[in-house]
Amino acid sequence: MKLSVVSPVYKGKALVAELVSRTRAVLDQMGMDWELILVDDGCPEGSWTEIERACSADSRVKGLKLSRNFGQHYAITAGLDHAQGDAVVVMDCDLQDRPEEIPRLLARMQEGYDIVLARRVERQDGFLKRLSSRLFYRTLGYLTGSEQDETVANFGVYSSAVIREVCRLRESIRYFPTMVKWVGFRTAKLDVEHAGRTVGKSSYGWRRMARLAMDIILAYSDKPLRLMVKFGVGVALCSMLLVVYTLIKWAQGDITVLGYASLISSIWFLSGCLMITLGTVGLYVGKTFEGVKDRPLYIIERQVP
Repeated sequence: MKLSVVSPVYKGKALVAELVSRTRAVLDQMGMDWELILVDDGCPEGSWTEIERACSADSRVKGLKLSRNFGQHYAITAGLDHAQGDAVVVMDCDLQDRPEEIPRLLARMQEGYDIVLARRVERQDGFLKRLSSRLFYRTLGYLTGSEQDETVANFGVYSSAVIREVCRLRESIRYFPTMVKWVGFRTAKLDVEHAGRTVGKSSYGWRRMARLAMDIILAYSDKPLRLMVKFGVGVALCSMLLVVYTLIKWAQGDITVLGYASLISSIWFLSGCLMITLGTVGLYVGKTFEGVKDRPLYIIERQVP
């Protein structure tokens, strides 16, 4: 059995050497054939130099350098496309996903599972990071209509059959956990220890998390459109009730001149509703436009070996 380990690298120059050494120690101790694929996602701080050094020291370490920063999940896709193992481990480069957990994940897979996801029971992140992550997953779960576990991210082990089907999904908006969930297969979760971040900080801030959530929602759900329809029906019903109320008051002689303020307020309110609806539809049209361009998901500038 051959194991592939895929890790996207961004702002991880100081961690590449430790990532390689710890992964090598774990997998060599297991006595199995393995490869480690490090994907430089257009890192601006020179991570590629460290990746090249690691590749020259051990032929089982392979490096891919993307031509620019495409994004974490596109870098994962690049690594998966080049993985040759019977099973594939996906893990972040920041070492919060501990290589020492790989044997436990593989042992669970051997119980008959195709996917074993690492569940971070006690996340070693700051309060704001945990809060933003919780809001992200809950919003995503509501708008996509699917259960989202905030303790599970990319870290896990996947059979070659799962990876083969994931690689067949070539949509322009990539989110690895959702694609894994979509392809199905027998899945298990395993509680793992989540390490604290020792170098740098997460590149996923509030703005980037919000943008990622928006992209995923537009790619995997039409619920916002259905919510806009419900909202429009609600506004129409309220307007009809207001019209009936106004006619009754007029028939009773309580209204002699229609109010300018109420008229302007109604126009502004309905205009705002129309703009929200058109904006939501426009977002879907824009994502469709991006998809029909059929551009490559990533571009590899250099590859070692």
